Amino acid sequence: MLKLDAMQRRFPARHYVMVDDKPVLLAAMKQLLGARLTTVFLRQGHYAQEVGRTTITPPADIIIDRKVTSDYHKDDAMTQYKGLAIYSALPVAVLCAMAPFAHAGESGMRFTHKDWTIACDNTRTCRAAGYQAEGNDRAVSLLLTRDAGPGTPVQAKVMLGQVTDDVPADTLSLEIHGQNLGGLDLDQEDGVAVLTPSQVSAVLVGLTGVSKITFVGGKPGERWELSESGANAVLLKMDEFQGRLDTPAALIRRGTGNEDSVLPALPAPTIRIAPQVADKPGDAQLAESPELMEELIRSLADEECLGVPPDDTADRLHVERLSENKLLVSTRCWTAAYNTGDGFWVINDSAPFEPQLVTISGDQYDQGMIVSFQKGRGMADCVWTSSWAWDGLQFVPSQEATTGLCRSVALGGAWQLPTLVSEVIR
Repeated sequence: MLKLDAMQRRFPARHYVMVDDKPVLLAAMKQLLGARLTTVFLRQGHYAQEVGRTTITPPADIIIDRKVTSDYHKDDAMTQYKGLAIYSALPVAVLCAMAPFAHAGESGMRFTHKDWTIACDNTRTCRAAGYQAEGNDRAVSLLLTRDAGPGTPVQAKVMLGQVTDDVPADTLSLEIHGQNLGGLDLDQEDGVAVLTPSQVSAVLVGLTGVSKITFVGGKPGERWELSESGANAVLLKMDEFQGRLDTPAALIRRGTGNEDSVLPALPAPTIRIAPQVADKPGDAQLAESPELMEELIRSLADEECLGVPPDDTADRLHVERLSENKLLVSTRCWTAAYNTGDGFWVINDSAPFEPQLVTISGDQYDQGMIVSFQKGRGMADCVWTSSWAWDGLQFVPSQEATTGLCRSVALGGAWQLPTLVSEVIR
């Protein structure tokens, strides 16, 4: 039996994907996780006959026939099949968190392929980041940013690895296929340099070909080589998301289409945080309410929380007032190797409490904001963050971002790659 609670604590995410060739197993997992799970049935072998002989409920969300799996490159950790990002089938069922990989929805889009990753946010701004190849100990990352709308340029900056290397003390230049394309103004504090428009153009040409892109320091042996592996797929996703395919401004699939078809930028939503309200006598005592605990248990549905119901190791409920008739209750829900997650619920301040779950992966609440900070690995060179803002009626998602791939570029991550942005006003 799969340990769903351990998996969700280790890989917290809003959505998961399971790929398997056993339809009964996929159906069983779908019944447990519901809408939070997308099931992919690889129709192959004797299991392929099960679907025809019996009715299996619920059916798989996506079916891939074995006859087309030649398009399914099993040497990649994540592969592309007709535009869908999925994981290679392993001997056992693969249940994977979508947060670090591919996810599309109202809050934007994320996609990763080989040494490149991209995030496009809800304003349609896209940010693509490339890195050194796996196994190369000279860490480097290039960030390409493009706002939505016709005629917008691509901007680029590079960050040199700072986890194991010191930032060079003198100069830095760009070299493509052995040709020096000029110096870069390197900030000694953060190891970041901004590329000129002509350098950006040369890099984009190099990424779509087979050119070797290298950043060269002023001392012998100071060379940081950028991998182009995965860049084409990522930049194609950028063009697709912004509506640039088959237009002259496309980065990959250029054409003669009218740029009027390019999608315009969208404004970031504005969230006004409601004024804080002082606690009332008796608020803290609700933490011991059996009726509240029973309602919290029922509210979890398919989620799990170690503190609901509480055991000997669980933290007691913490209660804070949000408004004249609403409270925020929280408790530790899970603990993993280098991450923790707290559950947060909005409740009425008297029975029936009608708890509304905000998240089981929060870290803290402060002045109207719930914040979540999750490390991709112990050294925290890649991080996932999200936040929710209290508008007086509910907690509204206000931010979601990663810092890119785990490639030892910088502690805390190299870049901010959001899929959701907003303007929060206090």
